[in-house]
Amino acid sequence: MVVPELRAWRAARPWPARVTRSARARLRRAAQSVRPRVARLTRSAIPRVTRSAGPKTWRYTAGAATAGLALAAGVVTAAGPWDSSGQRTAERDRAVAREHAGGTDHGAQSDKSGSSADRPRPAPSAALVLVGLGGTGNTVKSAPAGPAFADVLNPLLNDAVLGTRSTAAVVAVADGRMLYARGADDALVPASTTKIATAVAALSALGDDHRLTTRAVLEPGTGNLVLVGGGDPTLTARRDARGWASLRTLAADTAAALRGRGVARVTLSYDTSLFAGPEFHVIGVNGNLAPVSALMTDEARTDDSTRGPAPRAMDPAADAARAFARFLAGDGIETTFSGSSGSSGSSGSSGSSGPTGATGRAETLATVSSPPLSALVERMLTDSDNDIAEALARQTAAATGERTDFAGGAAAIAARLTSLGLPLNGAAFHDGSGLDRTDRLTADLLTALLVKAGDPAHPELRPVLTGLPVAGFTGTLATRYADGAAGLVRAKTGTLTGVNTLAGTVVDRAGRLLAFAFLAQNTSGPQAAQSVLDNAATAVASCGCR
Repeated sequence: MVVPELRAWRAARPWPARVTRSARARLRRAAQSVRPRVARLTRSAIPRVTRSAGPKTWRYTAGAATAGLALAAGVVTAAGPWDSSGQRTAERDRAVAREHAGGTDHGAQSDKSGSSADRPRPAPSAALVLVGLGGTGNTVKSAPAGPAFADVLNPLLNDAVLGTRSTAAVVAVADGRMLYARGADDALVPASTTKIATAVAALSALGDDHRLTTRAVLEPGTGNLVLVGGGDPTLTARRDARGWASLRTLAADTAAALRGRGVARVTLSYDTSLFAGPEFHVIGVNGNLAPVSALMTDEARTDDSTRGPAPRAMDPAADAARAFARFLAGDGIETTFSGSSGSSGSSGSSGSSGPTGATGRAETLATVSSPPLSALVERMLTDSDNDIAEALARQTAAATGERTDFAGGAAAIAARLTSLGLPLNGAAFHDGSGLDRTDRLTADLLTALLVKAGDPAHPELRPVLTGLPVAGFTGTLATRYADGAAGLVRAKTGTLTGVNTLAGTVVDRAGRLLAFAFLAQNTSGPQAAQSVLDNAATAVASCGCR
């Protein structure tokens, strides 16, 4: 078969060579790591395979899969955006800045600023997420002649550390065929794998290029300046914005607009009306999630962390307004807070602004916008970011006419998934992050969400796949799979007390892109349960099961 060489592929040629070399080594290590655990099961299912044939088989598989990785990478080269090395820009930038700690509800320490020596290796290119889908016709490879998935996965998932209930599903992404099911229709607590559903709903409702905009508006003839929250938890007040929307930039642009009108003094208030309902999640005050507000900076973190649990401001909007006033003062605009006698001059601020609603007559002076929704979704999934998840649930509610509170966000997620034809039997949503223990999802739904994200008819959903943490490299999987399928498994983790879940994608030995979901309830301990689920995902990658 002759494969035409795309122009974009030629430009990225050095990149697939590196991917090929990396994949070959990783496949070899994955094969070696799972051999003691899986070989006993596969030997019992295929007694005719002799021991002497084993090493050749594994080496052949590694080489064949490596060639498949390089070839299939060309299929998605045009999906971009790409940098000069052929790596997806958003993922590259995140990988450079990523640090080792786990995600927000995974019990890890929050990340602080640290040296580059503390950071993980750059992630493999996001192009690999669609390996196994084939060309434009999505040609499916012939089924492997290996053992049945049940023969390999059942013994692993029967481990007592997974508690009293565990469910699972493995699906071929190319055609949606269910290859393995274990209570796949039983709804269990999903923990943070809920974020996959939130991501699909938000992207389908808003589009992957949608941006969240924070505004500064001036009420005509009054001198009243209103900071209008756009529901962007990634808005930052830090000096280095790292590509996120900057409150400092908004203040500088606002000050310039005011000076252009001859205004040197304003009365400041803020508008949080985009979001409704209670700000506090049912878990209460918790370092895993700030009060949900339409106006906040840096997820209301009061330390220098960027992810993970952290102390949070209890009034994020007021804190953001005070910071805005300080930045205005630095640009020569004196600020008096609405409802108080405090003012800010060149030396800083005092008092507190009050919430108010901007009128329809207000003139927009300046705006700052978040990166595209695709980048927010990727950050949410990679870091298991609860603040982004809850914001996106309410943004989905706003886009679909639901009330912008916890209940409205949950209803909007369910409605969007229903409109996409996804199987919601037994599912129950109560938030967007999965911190609510009354949430329920099935393994069938989680794999269906991943299959939908890989559907060529829904390119807007692709960030769901590119945002999944890469085993051994990024996000909540950065420190897992050290002896397993590092670089091959991409999955969203979920951890609550007594609950462990894992859902993602992997390319198996036959070159098929598979979606999997594992949910376990009443687990005996998070580390032991995570290890079993990681072994199961590694087995899916390595067993060549049919």
